[in-house]
Amino acid sequence: MPSIGPMELAILLTLALLIFGPRKLPELGRSIGTGMREFKDSVTGRNADVEPVLVEADVHRATRERAVPAA
Repeated sequence: MPSIGPMELAILLTLALLIFGPRKLPELGRSIGTGMREFKDSVTGRNADVEPVLVEADVHRATRERAVPAA
């Protein structure tokens, strides 16, 4: 399988710009990135509802650790 080089990437980006236009291209990139992130999270089994709770618990634990003076 041949690798994609800089010239091929430039051609693909130019075609995308011509097809979708400069106004629609950033929105398209964001939606593709969001879709890839959601797919990755579903494959790895991470749940978006649980993650903020885990982050909040880490913040509370870190502040408690800083509050305890070192012996």
